[in-house]
Amino acid sequence: MNLYSLMQKRTATQGPIRVGVIGAGKFASMFLTQALNTEGIHVVGVADIDVPKAKGALQRTGWPAERYAASGFAEALRNGTTFVTDSSVDLITQPQIEVILEVTGNPIVGTAHAVQSIDNGKHIIMVNVEADCMVGPILQRRAEAAGVVYSMAYGDQPALICEMVDWCRTVGFDIVAAGKGTKYLPEYNYSTPDTVWNYYGFSDEQLASGDFNPKMFNSFLDGTKSAIEMAAVANGTGLIPQDEGLFFPPAGVDDLPNVYREKSVGGMLTRRGTVEIASSLNRDGTEVDRDLRWGVYVTFEAKTDYAVQCFAEYGVKTDPTGRYGSLYRPYHMIGLELGVSIASAVLRGEATGSPTGFRGDVVTTAKKNLKAGEVLDGEGGYTAFGKLAPAHISLERNALPLGLAHGMKLKRDVPKDGTVTWDDVDADETLLAVQIRRQLESEFRSEMLSVQR
Repeated sequence: MNLYSLMQKRTATQGPIRVGVIGAGKFASMFLTQALNTEGIHVVGVADIDVPKAKGALQRTGWPAERYAASGFAEALRNGTTFVTDSSVDLITQPQIEVILEVTGNPIVGTAHAVQSIDNGKHIIMVNVEADCMVGPILQRRAEAAGVVYSMAYGDQPALICEMVDWCRTVGFDIVAAGKGTKYLPEYNYSTPDTVWNYYGFSDEQLASGDFNPKMFNSFLDGTKSAIEMAAVANGTGLIPQDEGLFFPPAGVDDLPNVYREKSVGGMLTRRGTVEIASSLNRDGTEVDRDLRWGVYVTFEAKTDYAVQCFAEYGVKTDPTGRYGSLYRPYHMIGLELGVSIASAVLRGEATGSPTGFRGDVVTTAKKNLKAGEVLDGEGGYTAFGKLAPAHISLERNALPLGLAHGMKLKRDVPKDGTVTWDDVDADETLLAVQIRRQLESEFRSEMLSVQR
């Protein structure tokens, strides 16, 4: 509750926290517009392979041109301005920078950036949840060994869900389920960049005026992003995905205690202590009343009859038994809230969510009948979507993680809805991301076997 006062003291005694940003897309833009007026944060540099795009993001988010006109890092540090570069390596290796924000959304590139940041003694805020759910447990261990913080991004839904889970456990409730809302129908699993705008209902005028990436929006729609974020939550909290993955049941905020409890007591869950998504659409396509499309939730159970009595006395919305309650946040503000992660890492040495194990994974699933010789086109594309699975099932299937399903050529056919495995593709074993993923699978397969013994 005292992050702001800690930041004030830090700024008065040592100057603002020095930050480097890699990637200048929507999330970074939302952070940059807040950082502009946050005295406790100095954005020393912004790195993007498209420098004009990065400068355009700064201009669009309210930065006066003189604030990002530095000719190099030395000038930026001296004058409190920002240097825009196309070199992420130059940014990461600047000794004065304390925190790196990885905001590219590319799991292969992001993995390399995280390793470089950790090895250079930087705290790393992994906005790139695509990389986090694929190799985060290994990156977290590497960061801990190096004495730096590896953190989820506050403002993004996984970190906010982890915060709610932590609250529940701290005050003594049993966690039943945690998750977020989204717009979902089963047919969306097979959406492509060609069909995505019809599902969203955006007009041509809207698409012409905004920064709309069809693959990114399609990832939100086809269930991939939900699987990615719930895998990250599972790995950060110890909650275990259901064997079936995600059901996406329709539910409004008043339905949470009823829907997100076990089937044995009238709910929708096949496992207690799990993650699940609340669809904002009923299966007939109508909108759910008081939906949670932009928000996050946790459901929990009281342990004593007296706590049940207190629920009733203080107006807690419960299921019919009075024992299951919920807490929700109706929306998240994404990059606008990212300063919490930065301050927490530097001033407290704490992550706003971080993997503590490998419990959830996102397996590559065919959107259509795939043929040998086809090339997978990754998240939000035409060939595959990501499906959530418990880690042990992913390992048993030898599943290819969705984060690596970009640019890999198939060696054999895979039927629609089938899991794409490592044996199905010609993997590039020289990629750092592939090597670290192999390390994760090897280490956790051994750990799981030792537990079973």
